[in-house]
Amino acid sequence: MNGPLDGGRGADDDGRDERRGVPRIPGPRWAPDDLDPPARIVPLPPVPTAPRVPPAPPVQPGGRPETGCGGPGGGDEEGPSHSVLKSLLGAWALSACSAEETAAVEAHLGDCAPCADEALRLRDAVALLHTDRDLDLDPLLRFRVLENCLVRRPARIPVPAWATPYDAETARLDALLRDIAEVEWHAPVRLKWFEGERQVSRRTTVAGVIGHLMTVDGLVAGALGLDDPLGSDAPRVPTERTEAFWRTADLPPTRTVREPWRDQSHTLIRTVSFAGRGAAELSVSYGNFALPLRDSLLDRAFECWMHAGDIADAVDYPYEPPSGSHLHGMIDLAARLLPAALADRRRAGLAGPARHLVAAGAPGRSLHLEVEGSGGGNWHIALDSPAAIGSADQAVAQVALDGVEFCRLVAGHVSPEEAAAGQDGDREAIRDVLFAAASLSRL
Repeated sequence: MNGPLDGGRGADDDGRDERRGVPRIPGPRWAPDDLDPPARIVPLPPVPTAPRVPPAPPVQPGGRPETGCGGPGGGDEEGPSHSVLKSLLGAWALSACSAEETAAVEAHLGDCAPCADEALRLRDAVALLHTDRDLDLDPLLRFRVLENCLVRRPARIPVPAWATPYDAETARLDALLRDIAEVEWHAPVRLKWFEGERQVSRRTTVAGVIGHLMTVDGLVAGALGLDDPLGSDAPRVPTERTEAFWRTADLPPTRTVREPWRDQSHTLIRTVSFAGRGAAELSVSYGNFALPLRDSLLDRAFECWMHAGDIADAVDYPYEPPSGSHLHGMIDLAARLLPAALADRRRAGLAGPARHLVAAGAPGRSLHLEVEGSGGGNWHIALDSPAAIGSADQAVAQVALDGVEFCRLVAGHVSPEEAAAGQDGDREAIRDVLFAAASLSRL
């Protein structure tokens, strides 16, 4: 049925039927004064198209969609996908991509924050592979770490204070030995000491020096009831022990000597730590003289430092003196041994005669020894008798030396004429004490 609004049209004319899914809309009317009515304009229906569905994002191994660039799909509309570009990051960091791949990756990094972070990490890792950087550590780093650990971390069973110089100096020497190359174990080393009025020397290698230290440390081990590295029938004099070791050891000694030397030093420290207070006065024989254990370990610490310096000079390695407190103990030991050394030289006719007879324990003539620098102090050396007491009131001469230089004199590394920085008073007394200090040295 037609209604008045359809302009008299039926369902089959140019109108649209509601049954076709298009609403019925009247066409434009023409004005009455138009001469010719306009052609009827019928709008074309829109062409139906399938709805656009975005592609599903790629799924990672964990089952979650991979995101991080472009949009929810994880990739751009054109060009390589996100997963392909991500796989190229390693080659890009190594500059191994082609020009096209490099351009694609760098364009991708501007839009993808996770890939940009990963690219930075890879570039930093590649920078570590460059060989133009100096990767050598500070040679003193190990010593500083060990020193810091000893200060901050007390041991469950503490090392006695009188044994700590030996513990520290063996650890410092071991750090040096760990840093040198295999070939440097055969570097030539010249050991120096005084005999009588002149300086003598002996040529060996780095490995030979460690063997020498091990054999003399064996005297301390034997006094504590531990195994002597040369056996129970070995000589007691340090020089004879060293010569015996050099004759029987591998020729030339190699770096294999380091392990038994270090094991022996560890065993000595462990033994005196468990031994208790009475062990400090245990006598250690050196053949023609003896020292209590506390002084013997101080003597071994002194020799360890001096020979470590010999090794360091041979392999061009920086090496510092001991700490101030340890250095003071070494200087004090040498000062206490000087009256006896002076008496020995006097008996051998190498020093001037005593000027006065002094009763034991009474004050007599003395020399004021002033040692400057770290570990220094003042000592009054008895001149007339080892049993006398050095007194400031009876000082007839004064000598001033640097602490390290005094130790080098005691070790026989410098001559008495070169050692004294300042002298005043009795010239004969000064000469006798300086030469007595040099006579404390030995192989």
